Amino acid sequence: MNVKVIQKNKKAYFNYEILEELEVGMSLVGTEVKSVREGKCSFSDSYIVPKNGSLILIGFIIQPYSHGNIFNHQSDRKRVLLAHRQEIRKFTRKVNERGLTIVPLEIYLKGNLVKMKIALARGKNVRDKKEAIKERDMNRDTRRQLREINSY
Repeated sequence: MNVKVIQKNKKAYFNYEILEELEVGMSLVGTEVKSVREGKCSFSDSYIVPKNGSLILIGFIIQPYSHGNIFNHQSDRKRVLLAHRQEIRKFTRKVNERGLTIVPLEIYLKGNLVKMKIALARGKNVRDKKEAIKERDMNRDTRRQLREINSY
């Protein structure tokens, strides 16, 4: 199926250790879908809370539609994520037992549907983040050196 990635949450990959991923749908109104298609959305400090057998997305900002009218949506409202009941129960159980968090990783269009990839995650400590930065810098340097060697 045709998949077009709108935006990735790079901070989530840096701040959290991703344990398990899940693809979910989103309950949106019409102007929100149009704004997402334009790429006017932001993951700034968004997270997901299990509540009453459903997953609620909090802090995810979808800017108002540029050609909207008085019926435009609120940009920072809470949104319901759509998933199978068993998957919601499994994620809820792991969040309650192990103290994990659910974070959004990316938003994309799959065909004409707006989908979101979410993940169970454990927060990294400062030492792990420093190691990730060091490893990324070393990889960049080695790629640069290989490129210089191959260019001769």
